[in-house]
Amino acid sequence: MNKNKLSPQRKIYIGAMKWLMRICAGLTFGLVLFLIAYILIKGLPGISWSFLSTVPTVIPHNIGILPDILNTVYIVIATIIIVVPLGAGAAVYLSEYAGDKRFVRIIEYAAETLSGIPSIIYGLVGMLFFCEFLKMQTSLLAGALTLVIMNLPTVMRTTQESLKTVPQSYREGAFGLGAGKWRVIRTVVLPGCVDGVITGCILAVGRILGESAALLFTAGFAHTLNGFFRGLGSSGSTLTVALYVYAKEEGEFEAAFAIAAILMLLALLINLAAELAAKYFRRKKEL
Repeated sequence: MNKNKLSPQRKIYIGAMKWLMRICAGLTFGLVLFLIAYILIKGLPGISWSFLSTVPTVIPHNIGILPDILNTVYIVIATIIIVVPLGAGAAVYLSEYAGDKRFVRIIEYAAETLSGIPSIIYGLVGMLFFCEFLKMQTSLLAGALTLVIMNLPTVMRTTQESLKTVPQSYREGAFGLGAGKWRVIRTVVLPGCVDGVITGCILAVGRILGESAALLFTAGFAHTLNGFFRGLGSSGSTLTVALYVYAKEEGEFEAAFAIAAILMLLALLINLAAELAAKYFRRKKEL
């Protein structure tokens, strides 16, 4: 469109909209930058080696978060080990085996609905089913299984969308060479969608690290130091739950800001890892 042919009112409108969008973008960037800077400035001075490597004691203001760090690692590992095979397997079935399109749409709609349910509802269901009905009591395993249900739609949908990007000609070529259905999926389809699986894993890890409401119901908030298998069977707090306990229950805001800074750094690292993984697999596909 020739700008010289625009009316003065149209030019004023376009200029005003451009400035409005710039202001919105600037406010968004400013708020995000302020939030990150505020948390890091308040939290980084409270991070020390003793803070990261010791356990809490009864001595006032003598706080250590080593049990909370280990509990976070345990629950991330347990959740990923279960949710990735389930999510990827469900995505492969829906994309490659399911012939009833109506059934596929129902499953996809159910997955999208599950993604929008508040996490505290997952926590309530997890407490009633895993802790009470299955007699797991309040434990990291019950929290991990609850997080599996929460993250299953994310892993399934990202893998399913990645499967759709694999060209149909690849499948047809493999079938033409005499390969069976499973062999085609294992050697052609899955290697072509590994970026979607990794993206789903990274998104799931990010949600696990940031979850607190569901874990308050299912995993508890004990600051106990245990090994992996014993820890899964006992109550324990993750970093987000510990942040809530120190800020809300004990009034230890310095420790709470330090944990918040750690979680902020982890979130930045996860986003960076997702971006690097996406670039790596995009470049690999182009070669």
